[in-house]
Amino acid sequence: MAKRKVLIAGASGLVGYAAARRLAARDDAEVVAVSRRAPLRAEGVRHLPVDLTDRERCAEAFGAMPGITHLVYAAVHERPGLVAGWLEEEQVRTNESMLRNLFEPLERASGGTLRHVTLLQGTKAYGAHVRPIEIPAREDRSEHRGHPNFYWRQEEYIRGKQAGRDWRWTIFRPQIIFGMSTGSAMNLIPAIGTYGAILREQGRPLLYPGGPGNVLEAVDADLLARAIDWAGEAPEAADRIFNVTNGDVFTWRGVWPAIADALGMEPGPDKPLPLGEWMPQYGPEWDAIRGKYGLAAPSLADFVGKGFDYADFCMACGAGSEAPPPAIVSTIRLRRAGFHEVMDTEDMLVKWIREFQRERLLPAA
Repeated sequence: MAKRKVLIAGASGLVGYAAARRLAARDDAEVVAVSRRAPLRAEGVRHLPVDLTDRERCAEAFGAMPGITHLVYAAVHERPGLVAGWLEEEQVRTNESMLRNLFEPLERASGGTLRHVTLLQGTKAYGAHVRPIEIPAREDRSEHRGHPNFYWRQEEYIRGKQAGRDWRWTIFRPQIIFGMSTGSAMNLIPAIGTYGAILREQGRPLLYPGGPGNVLEAVDADLLARAIDWAGEAPEAADRIFNVTNGDVFTWRGVWPAIADALGMEPGPDKPLPLGEWMPQYGPEWDAIRGKYGLAAPSLADFVGKGFDYADFCMACGAGSEAPPPAIVSTIRLRRAGFHEVMDTEDMLVKWIREFQRERLLPAA
């Protein structure tokens, strides 16, 4: 098989970083990682700092990059406050232009070598953030295009660019993603980890800050990276959309004891608390924890990004007494296409907390 030259956009984020690590470990792949911030670790990866909203810089950088065979597009622009921005035209327009800014010069420079494009969507494709969805949501039955969403603009653009070309595309719709990144918009490990660290220093148990219980699904970033690797070459993945999850379901209260144990804490009772409002004031306390334990983690805002707002959304904080409707998706299409990997979600959560501790980003248990 011909060697792959892979461009990964959004390489400092959850999906991009996992994909970069996965593909850089292969003997038959060369990886170029694109992001404004350098990935946490970049062994075997060439990092290219580019702001994808800068059209001129994109034209300069990607117009001089021949030979790319695979594009993994995992970059995303989020608005302040996160959740409210999901319905704003500015967020839709910016994400569409970022993909265009990269792809137009890249395709011209590729000289016909491009073989595959991977795009990331999610359960917002089913309207899970605005209404109850079909259970389980299926890729060919449950799309909800009646609200603003950059997914459709990006998908329509890639479908249009593919006309008359030889390359193929795959779109993945993961559930809540857990992995290694700092400063990301939607990574819950730094949010939960810093919340726990501050409670632990106060001598308190790991209080559950969310609202009413709900059944959820997650996906391990490394598992998703392996799916991306598979899709880049598998004929069964060509021009198809796949939901992807760990393969099980979970509730926050069900996994809370395992999370607490990994953080070196006891699980505590419910104490509903909007982390997006409450936690930013604890920047000085986090700085003291960093100094006390010799952590390599940055300041609270730079470490967590918009993670506290995302935690409030995922844990249904402020939802009242009624649990939000579930958002469960079918992964049968992915299994039938040939990708069968699964992971226990509780094991995944412990895995990533331990990884953050090994990297001295969170205090050891």
